[in-house]
Amino acid sequence: MNEKEVMEIEQRFMANVFSKRPVVLTKGKGPLVWDINGKKYVDCIGGYGVCIVGHCHPKVVEAVKRQVDILISCHSSLYNDVRTAFLQRILEMVPRGLNKVLPVNSGAESVEAAIKLARRFTGKTDVIAMMGAFHGKTLGALSATWDRKYREPFLPLVPGFVHVPFGKAEKVEEAITDKTAAVIVEPIQGEGGVKVPHDEYLKELREICDDRDVLLIFDEVQTGFGRTGKMFACEHSRIVPDIMCLAKGLAGGLPMGLTVAREEVMSSLKVGEHSGTFFGSPLVCAAALATIDVISSEKLPERAATLGEYFMIKLEELKAKYNIAREVRGKGLMIGLEFRFDVYKMILKSIERGVLVLDAGRNVVRFLPPLVIDQTQIDEVVAVLDLVMKEEENERLSSASSYQND
Repeated sequence: MNEKEVMEIEQRFMANVFSKRPVVLTKGKGPLVWDINGKKYVDCIGGYGVCIVGHCHPKVVEAVKRQVDILISCHSSLYNDVRTAFLQRILEMVPRGLNKVLPVNSGAESVEAAIKLARRFTGKTDVIAMMGAFHGKTLGALSATWDRKYREPFLPLVPGFVHVPFGKAEKVEEAITDKTAAVIVEPIQGEGGVKVPHDEYLKELREICDDRDVLLIFDEVQTGFGRTGKMFACEHSRIVPDIMCLAKGLAGGLPMGLTVAREEVMSSLKVGEHSGTFFGSPLVCAAALATIDVISSEKLPERAATLGEYFMIKLEELKAKYNIAREVRGKGLMIGLEFRFDVYKMILKSIERGVLVLDAGRNVVRFLPPLVIDQTQIDEVVAVLDLVMKEEENERLSSASSYQND
């Protein structure tokens, strides 16, 4: 099939729930992807943060091929050696004190499990979430998500959720009642605009939750596994939650999520109260084991810290050069560049020039490249952005001049 045929068939037969970009990808390697016509792109979308070790990392590919020949599926009502090895490995990585794991299939599912777990352990119903938060689009996760465009078509949602300003711990404390089971927060908001709170914020939340006997849930679906320059973003603040939600980069591109918790919290769930057919399959566990080995052996968190700092310096230079840019923010290789207008046209212009980037809300360009990206490829991205921003600023200046002359 050619490009036009692929686009037409997907548009005709696939549910129209994704905002499509005009690219048909057919191949990926490391931080690069190629479309159906052979055009190369530097990928700063990375499957929305999934491709932490890059596309088709050889060690992940090898692990998947090996496991496919042995055993693909094993329901968690039976034991499995690969799953066991994965559980041991993941518990060596997560913050100390989190020692029970529920494998799931996605980030949204990890949040759903965390909500149920908080209610089950505390016997209370309510959850405090943050303005600007994104936790997924399944019904429970959507109740914790902030954006009206996602929420309003499906009202009423799960009752008991309240949203308070992100970054203001005192607002969390004010919102706690005798019905509050948990506080859920992204250490850095992704979809909400790559918002980084002040350094003491997570510590303040931990203290409030301890004082008020409320569970603290960290949604590290996007920030986890080295993305921010630490293995988990909560390590920047040296804070351990009661429950942590993980997914995206965990299995090298295969669908896997985790809900990790303190043993006494996780043990409140009884047999049959939460499960899934595909939870912890040998195939995704094998991919996850290989991915974790790559993250550790190639020191990808450290790489993200160093290259992220370089990337942000270069973006700051562009911000200083063009009046259309407002702010650069982020940690590691989770970066946002805020503009003074809708960025959709700029995203399309970047794609035309061989760079794939994301939005984060209406006016923020978001960068979630594979952590294996190198400095030369970052320079390519910056060079394209320079051209796009120059063109955009000139167009706006020209339009303003024409309007004044009229």
